Amino acid sequence: MPAPIRLRELIRTIRTARTQAEEREMIQKESAAIRSSFREEDNTYRCRNVAKLLYMHMLGYPAHFGQLECLKLIASQKFTDKRIGYLGAMLLLDERQDVHLLMTNCIKNDLNHSTQYVQGLALCTLGCMGSSEMCRDLAGEVEKLLKTSNSYLRKKAALCAVHVIRKVPELMEMFLPATKNLLSEKNHGVLHTSVVLLTEMCERSPDMLSHFRKLVPQLVRILKNLIMSGYSPEHDVSGISDPFLQVRILRLLRILGKGDDDSSEAMNDILAQVATNTETSKNVGNAILYETVLTIMDIKSESGLRVLAINILGRFLLNNDKNIRYVALTSLLKTVQTDHNAVQRHRSTIVDCLKDLDVSIKRRAMELSFALVNGNNIRGMMKELLYFLDSCDPEFKADCASGIFLAAEKYAPSKRWHIDTIMRVLTTAGSYVRDDCVPNLIQLITNSVEMHAYTVQRLYKALLDDISQQPFVQVSSWCIGEYGDLLVSGQCEEEDPIQVTEDEVLDVLEGLLASNLSSPVTRGYALTAVMKLSTRLSSVNRIKKVVSIYGSSIDVELQQRAVEYNALFKKYDHMRCALLERMPIMEKAAANGPTETVQTNGEAEPAGLEPKHPPTIIQPANQANDLLDLLGGNDVVPVISTAPAMKPASAGGELLDLLGGLSLSGEPILVSALTVPPLLISPIGIPPMTAYNKNGLKIDFTFERSNTNPNIAIITIHAANSTEAEMTNFVFQAAVPKTFQLQLLSPSSSIIPALNQGPVTQVIKVLNPQKQQLRMRIKLTYNHKGSPVQDLAEVNNFPPQSWQ
Repeated sequence: MPAPIRLRELIRTIRTARTQAEEREMIQKESAAIRSSFREEDNTYRCRNVAKLLYMHMLGYPAHFGQLECLKLIASQKFTDKRIGYLGAMLLLDERQDVHLLMTNCIKNDLNHSTQYVQGLALCTLGCMGSSEMCRDLAGEVEKLLKTSNSYLRKKAALCAVHVIRKVPELMEMFLPATKNLLSEKNHGVLHTSVVLLTEMCERSPDMLSHFRKLVPQLVRILKNLIMSGYSPEHDVSGISDPFLQVRILRLLRILGKGDDDSSEAMNDILAQVATNTETSKNVGNAILYETVLTIMDIKSESGLRVLAINILGRFLLNNDKNIRYVALTSLLKTVQTDHNAVQRHRSTIVDCLKDLDVSIKRRAMELSFALVNGNNIRGMMKELLYFLDSCDPEFKADCASGIFLAAEKYAPSKRWHIDTIMRVLTTAGSYVRDDCVPNLIQLITNSVEMHAYTVQRLYKALLDDISQQPFVQVSSWCIGEYGDLLVSGQCEEEDPIQVTEDEVLDVLEGLLASNLSSPVTRGYALTAVMKLSTRLSSVNRIKKVVSIYGSSIDVELQQRAVEYNALFKKYDHMRCALLERMPIMEKAAANGPTETVQTNGEAEPAGLEPKHPPTIIQPANQANDLLDLLGGNDVVPVISTAPAMKPASAGGELLDLLGGLSLSGEPILVSALTVPPLLISPIGIPPMTAYNKNGLKIDFTFERSNTNPNIAIITIHAANSTEAEMTNFVFQAAVPKTFQLQLLSPSSSIIPALNQGPVTQVIKVLNPQKQQLRMRIKLTYNHKGSPVQDLAEVNNFPPQSWQ
């Protein structure tokens, strides 16, 4: 059989291939020849064939049939064969294949070989692909080589020991005696691998971390010698002595100094020397400085040293290299909460990064800019961020708008500034804002009583220029409907009032209803605004015509609103003014606790939050029931009379009469601040009970009784989640026997936070006129860790006080 071609010839031949198919044909032909040679047990050219096979493997072609041939080469006595055999084993084998276990004996023999290069091959292979079984069997040999005086073997043995520790952590103590003299070695290769080994041991064992803290002075001395040493051509990289070793030592110092005062104190001086003496003109120096900054920030360093570290990051922001600027922004973002004032000094440089062409740098600069906003710089920072919002790519607008909303709500210097800022965001990036921005801004405007005239005038003028931003149009429609009388009367004191007629206002709203740019939700806002103006303006006949037109709209939502509003004009015209009166001041939800700490950027201040109770408006029962007849009983609590002549179905029947026999299954639409008189309730001392406790979900019932009707029990469910993952899409359903009547109100949230961080509450109202024992069947559905969960349960152990 002729001698196979050499590796160099194979490479040259493959490179001449003009197409992928031609190359594949050459590889297949050569693979067939190599297989034939393997079958004939050709020992002469086995090394050459395996070398060619490894080249094919590097090109992405299958080479698994050469695995056993690698083992044969490893068993050979020739160094050239062993070298190719071990190389092939590292490339073609891994611990998932049982074939590699056949190498254990060969590696053990080679670790005890008389030639250091053969021992080095065995150490490299074990450190690359040794399984946990191999590491257990050969750890003793590695530990012996770690104590040898041969620096060539010690550095390879140290790296092999790192792999052994990763595979079998319990063997860590075996290498502890051998680490005593590693740092006294002069050879930089041994020093480097020794530091890697110590780092691995400290990261994996708190005991080792405590043991090696006594080496901090020695590590500081080594690092100082590297900084102060003269030029050494063997270790010099761009004028810096062995930067790789310096980086490794700094990482180990960071681990040893974290959370330890004495170790941190011992390394403060050397870190200051590295930070001030390292050259920054080359990337090598920047890498060392970056590791120095990370070490300073992680250990218990002095305040002056931390300021020096942040100043280094500030210099990084001026570097031409994009990677260095990105690293600096990311590091500053991590430290801004602990060293806020030091980072504030570089605010102008950070803001300049918003203009960078690189999208990653712009995103980091935007996040850091929002972290720097506080009460002192809110005006200047918002000016820059609004300018960025105007010019940034669409992918940034949603996050930027959200950040501006949060910052303005937290640090607004005045309500006028707050309203102007939110309006600017809505007109600039209204299509990208969060869903809750519209109700939040409406609440802000409602609560700013003195700004009503100014706000509606500004919104009206902006609406004349652009109606494409739907959230902005929705807020504008709502404000015109609420405060249209202030707009027409020209009562604005903050700026020059504009002269607007009633017809002009209605023209704008009718234009929104007819515009193709308006979404169904926006049309609903506009129609409701037109209806509200019927009590604020004198053009009632025109408003009636507009409302009646949409009673036959193909949009069911809009049609339902129009039908209900038409009914207000006809059957319930005497109630229209009360229903459409101006919205009262809206109260925000109170905090969970009486006192919480409000964290601001740069300062923390306690704020005592007292829950505020809105005034209870008590209306006559007959007027309340009229409201219920009008709006349906889905979302409001019916006032249930104790007179035997009253039937629960009466509200539904009158609603059908009101709507002319239409069967509408949709939710009722509230057109204004409809204040249905709440049931006045008081605690009656009924003990709480646990209704459900399974899979980390616990549901407790607490009880109250209505003061207006003793037959109504009010049950509040408290759903808590003790698992480590939140439960989403939570739905609680309940059913009772026919002798009871049950009403389920909306839950406080559909997400139950993890680790009992806050329960979800929901109110159930049960009418029990016959005073029977309460029985209930509940159904729970939610998503947990990406999987849907559904469960049924029966609750029969209600306390007697809840139904007697």
